[in-house]
Amino acid sequence: MNSSKSDLPSRLLPHLEPWLNAAHWRIAFSGGLDSTVLLHLLADLAKTESLPALSAIHIHHGLQAAADAWPQHCQSVCDALGVPLLIKRVQVQPGASLERAARDARYAVFGTQTQANDVLLTGQHRDDQAETLLFRLLRGAGVRGLSGMPQQRPVGQGTMIRPLLDVSRAELERYAQAHSLSWIEDPSNQDRQFSRNYLRHQILPLLTGRWPQVQASMARSAAHLREAQGLLDELAQIDLANAVTAHDFAWLGLPSLELAPMAALSAARQRNALSHWLEPLTRLPDTDHWSGWANLCDAAPDAAPIWRLADGELHRSAGRLWWLSGDWLHTPMIGAEWQSPASALRLADNGHVTFSGQTPVGPLRIGYRQGGEVMLVADRGRRDLKRLLNERAVPGFVRGRLPLLFRGDELLAVANLPGLDGHGQDGWKLHWQPTDEDQGLS
Repeated sequence: MNSSKSDLPSRLLPHLEPWLNAAHWRIAFSGGLDSTVLLHLLADLAKTESLPALSAIHIHHGLQAAADAWPQHCQSVCDALGVPLLIKRVQVQPGASLERAARDARYAVFGTQTQANDVLLTGQHRDDQAETLLFRLLRGAGVRGLSGMPQQRPVGQGTMIRPLLDVSRAELERYAQAHSLSWIEDPSNQDRQFSRNYLRHQILPLLTGRWPQVQASMARSAAHLREAQGLLDELAQIDLANAVTAHDFAWLGLPSLELAPMAALSAARQRNALSHWLEPLTRLPDTDHWSGWANLCDAAPDAAPIWRLADGELHRSAGRLWWLSGDWLHTPMIGAEWQSPASALRLADNGHVTFSGQTPVGPLRIGYRQGGEVMLVADRGRRDLKRLLNERAVPGFVRGRLPLLFRGDELLAVANLPGLDGHGQDGWKLHWQPTDEDQGLS
């Protein structure tokens, strides 16, 4: 019993050492066994070690009547330990998976509360890791999913760490009993209609009865798969380096890849590289729903295929892949009169335009391509706008939202396209900032 009091702190410290210079440690405190032990461990370590400022955060999901008493319990535990507590109520969105909806609501709060150089500590343990691995295996996850929960990952502007992943639930229980800790038993944890509870109460005990070390073995397998995923990530970076090439439309500010180097890869390396590139941008489809990528690659050269994903669209145009999200998915309004050309004109869902140099005279307006526009080009006479855009290989998705400057019915300029964006003799140019905020990350 006494060894359990001293063993866990000594095992915990090596996992915490990289974070001793953080500005703040905040413990995700549900009031359950794992987070109660983690909170007690850290508060106890703070008496003998120089730790960052400690605080706790409790998320009240409001999903069951019993939960109304939990904030008060958490407050009393934190008061006894001298740890400040923040209690946040969330609204869980209804959906197919209540577990996932509650998790999303919880992590949304964690993200807003974790500032730069902050660390969020959570209490997931080795048994949780085994459940995660088994759950994902049954859902047909790939290497990334089967690598389990990582020891650390970004959250908000800081980092989330799981320092107890090498510790079993039985060890946490022994520690809690040795220190006379009290904790909340969530009634929903017994509800076996939830997949994780079914695995925890029905399946894992059977496996443990036959193979006592099964959870440690599964955690070890997850570690092997994390290493394999690391190698796949390195391969993806090598492959993507050949596709992240310079192009004439970098000013669009859009994530973009050259198609040819990607298409030259094997199908498996294509999926690996593209998954790595898309992961920060959107939720990815499962293996059975990658036909959109094949359709995009195999479309005719003059086609403009689109792969619609959860948080945006992947377009193929002008020999490149383009990620579009946010304002790029909204059709801009027809245009607007430019009453004060000396200042920027904001465009609905389409950034803003400005002039450099002396602004042209006359009643000006911004419009968008409708078809049939003709423009007077120096030394070339009148030219169809469609042909001019083709000559410059303007991506198809840009053409309908390129700001056009008109004086009456006369097309004076096309924003940002050299030779079409102004008047050489009068010395003015039309500039377009496509979005008023970064649309690269969703």
